[in-house]
Amino acid sequence: MDKSKELTTTVKLINDKLNFTGTVDGNNPVSIDYTAPLGDNLGYTSLELLLLSLSSCLGSSVLTFLRRMGKTIREFEIRSNGYRKPEHPTGFSLIVLEMDIKADNLHEAEVDKVIKLSEETYCPVWSMLKGNVTVEVKYNIKWN
Repeated sequence: MDKSKELTTTVKLINDKLNFTGTVDGNNPVSIDYTAPLGDNLGYTSLELLLLSLSSCLGSSVLTFLRRMGKTIREFEIRSNGYRKPEHPTGFSLIVLEMDIKADNLHEAEVDKVIKLSEETYCPVWSMLKGNVTVEVKYNIKWN
């Protein structure tokens, strides 16, 4: 296996409930927990981390492509909502991502293009969710 394609993480239990510290070599630890009564709500839940991962994956690819197109991005934000299944496992059935992009001379067709590239080729987190979770992306363009 190609070591450059391998990611290694560690989670370590730090209390008598479900509070873990998650680490990746060279990065700050992340607190991961669960809601009461099983946990103490001292960190992100696993599903919250998944939403953050998808949002940052999409954001990274969208920003990279827009910048390659010569766009100057003044502000960028993604909000995400995950809607859980009522039955176990209660993972997401739908994730809605909404991007706010502030840039000069940015057109909807350009944003549509880079979102499609992200979905089909460049966002590995989205790729792993495909077929299991419906992902919708909305966006708002704000001009200076």
